[in-house]
Amino acid sequence: MTQQQAKDFVRKVDDNIYDVPMDFQEGMRVPGRIFVSQKLMNDLEVDTLRQTANVATLPGIQKYSMAMPDAHFGYGFPIGGVAAFDAQDGVISPGGVGFDINCGVRIIRTDLEVGEVRPRIKELMNELFKAIPSGVGSKSRLRVSGSELDDAFTYGARWAVESGYGVESDIEHCEDGGFIDAADPEKVSEKAHKRGKPQFGTLGSGNHFLEIQEVDKIYEPEIAKAYGIREGTITIMVHCGSRGAGHQICTDYLRVMEQASRKYGITLPDKQLACAPANSREGQDYFKAMAAGANYAWANRQVITHWVRETFEKFFGRDAESMGMDLVYDVAHNVAKLEEHEIDGIKKPVYVHRKGATRAFPPGHMDVPATYRSVGQPVLIPGSMGTPSYILHGAERAMELTFGSACHGAGRVMGRAEAKRKFRGEILEKQLADQGITVIATHPSMLAEEAPGVYKSSSEVVNVMHDLHVARKVVRVKPIGVAKG
Repeated sequence: MTQQQAKDFVRKVDDNIYDVPMDFQEGMRVPGRIFVSQKLMNDLEVDTLRQTANVATLPGIQKYSMAMPDAHFGYGFPIGGVAAFDAQDGVISPGGVGFDINCGVRIIRTDLEVGEVRPRIKELMNELFKAIPSGVGSKSRLRVSGSELDDAFTYGARWAVESGYGVESDIEHCEDGGFIDAADPEKVSEKAHKRGKPQFGTLGSGNHFLEIQEVDKIYEPEIAKAYGIREGTITIMVHCGSRGAGHQICTDYLRVMEQASRKYGITLPDKQLACAPANSREGQDYFKAMAAGANYAWANRQVITHWVRETFEKFFGRDAESMGMDLVYDVAHNVAKLEEHEIDGIKKPVYVHRKGATRAFPPGHMDVPATYRSVGQPVLIPGSMGTPSYILHGAERAMELTFGSACHGAGRVMGRAEAKRKFRGEILEKQLADQGITVIATHPSMLAEEAPGVYKSSSEVVNVMHDLHVARKVVRVKPIGVAKG
């Protein structure tokens, strides 16, 4: 089977929609559903189909096991996977969230014109790189007590703002107000506490980044205006997650879930799908700990936002308010949420797992901030170091087709080891500089691992969501300065 292509096993439903039939794999309770263009289908691994089908065997799954256009092989669930499980009869699985709980993206608008920033971009990137620790195991200049850490686990971005790291409107412009209220720090292990304590305000490594961008195209002027974004201005994008705390929470509960799967007699086609009934003690313990990890990530990005504003203030000699440095929005990419969705004409509570997928709620949805409710939730889709990122808005078919979900980025087509063999960081740095993009990283090998060539086309991925009216293009931004861990 590995010699065959993914397209050999799927059935076309419509443009950009393909189904994995239930006879693809024994035990599937629902079909798989893949949202890809014909071009992206050529990059889709059969192993990604297999993982999508594996998820379809889990108890209580609703409608379809889904894969977004950036989907690729992951741990248990595919990255780019979306699945909803009945709140009573379904399961919760750490593999459906991932190790970097609430890895996510936020974007900050400014009134700064590109001409004010580009001539000084190298110096600005150096200052940001000094202000915001990055790299494997990086430690923060912020020192928190045990009780402060528990407050961050409980209240997320709100804790950070109330501790002086931001303004009230930041909270309003975070998905779910920057915290999940189910969080319980007591369900988080001592080791996860220990790993999380020194890492607030750090980017980490891998595909995480801080990027200075130019707004170079507006697709929907009225919606862009609602988001406060003008062509020719500067935006700042932050991409990171829950650091060591989230990784440890996932590690801890995978062990718990392996035992729970056996205890509750859940047959798994892949042990990485270890899970527990949603309403079981083990399932709820994980959900509460996962929520704490998600809140940690929101607090982490909030602290970084504060330090970005401070750096800009010092560098430009103006206060953040006068530069219009407002948070547009913050989205989670790896998370499980208890949401209400209409299934077979009936509204019901489900645990929606989004692993490498972005919530994309449409206009009128009550979970969209009031300031954006008439136009829909901002959906933030980062590219790679040399390719555009996009701001979309949740559109009318999202709830019907994808449980209100969209893609989360470009999606890898090459592993890190292969990337380091194929690319050289020093050469990439020069190539990007020739394109007008200043990059700075802890080590050249990090640039090689994250070379634009290891990713799918962000534009191609976004166009699938746009054409399906799941999430529609509002703004395109292009990088002019990138800091990598």
